[in-house]
Amino acid sequence: MTHGNVHDLSDALGVLKDRESVARRLLESSARHSFDPDRELDWDAPFEDGKWFWPPELVSLYDTPLWRRMSERQRMDLARHEAASLASLGIWFEIILMQLLVRHIYDKSVTSAHVRYALTEIADECRHSMMFARFIEKSGVPGYPVSRLHHNLARVLKTVSTTPGSFACTLLGEEILDWMQRLTFPDERVQPLVRGVTRIHVVEEARHVRYAREELRRQMVTAPRWERELTRISSGEAARVLSLAFVNPQVYTNVGLDRREAVAQVRASGHRREVMQTGAKRLTDFLDDIGVLRGAGRRLWRSSGLLA
Repeated sequence: MTHGNVHDLSDALGVLKDRESVARRLLESSARHSFDPDRELDWDAPFEDGKWFWPPELVSLYDTPLWRRMSERQRMDLARHEAASLASLGIWFEIILMQLLVRHIYDKSVTSAHVRYALTEIADECRHSMMFARFIEKSGVPGYPVSRLHHNLARVLKTVSTTPGSFACTLLGEEILDWMQRLTFPDERVQPLVRGVTRIHVVEEARHVRYAREELRRQMVTAPRWERELTRISSGEAARVLSLAFVNPQVYTNVGLDRREAVAQVRASGHRREVMQTGAKRLTDFLDDIGVLRGAGRRLWRSSGLLA
């Protein structure tokens, strides 16, 4: 690592780009490719019979003994509830992210491109949260808030998190869902509204991921040792919480399944483990390269099931 001139910072991935240059490019992209979901999507169109709300291979129980006993109608109903559960999780993450971004820019120059882009991203996340909420309402199933424990753990995280920890957790919340959505929006088996929602989210989240990755790289070079160590632990704990909160187990009850049996089969499912690890791989490879996956933090990531 190099800690010399601010323009010459480097890590294992190479020389870091100038922060303002990155932000200006992201602002240009935002000007070209931003969406208003209320206008972009046809919210009045009825759902199409025989189409899924989530690709079946990404449904938590896929290829388990319980899945094989379920009727096609019940499988599709579970996919609908899981799509609502993931949308609920997305709103939770985005509200946390917005608060972390506000904290990040609080002491920075309000006229900088870096701050201007952060405000642009916050506006994106506001639209995404409203879009997900409108989708849940349209789907005719309940919202699925995370447990009170995880809700309050996040309250602590967003209050005390340092900057590198904030961006590591941001990437955790964005990249796994992004991988799933990249499989969803081109899938013609899936409801057009779901494909539209995921397409908007994928296009706009690509900028958010770039912003967070560049800033996390910078922070892992410049932050003091204690802060880098805290980032390793906090991101590992966040990975553990995410793996537990990813699908609210109430979905199984609501489609008429035995909740304990369903949860046990998901935990034992080799297919589900592969899906989650594949979805996280691009992120875990990146975090490994920049020195986040070390020591006790790496052990927490392994215990989450997201790191092979």
